[in-house]
Amino acid sequence: MDKKLLELLVCPVCKAKLSYDKKAGELICQADGLAYPVRDGIPVMLENEARKLDVATQE
Repeated sequence: MDKKLLELLVCPVCKAKLSYDKKAGELICQADGLAYPVRDGIPVMLENEARKLDVATQE
């Protein structure tokens, strides 16, 4: 994931900063507990495509 792109992207739901989980290939919003997939290097920033993180482990 390009660092400059990551600096520009925010969660489409709450506008919080995102972190990139390279191993899972996801952009993580800790505020909402959502993980947005990155497919072929392209972030899919749709709420209905995001998976909910496990609240207990935030994974």
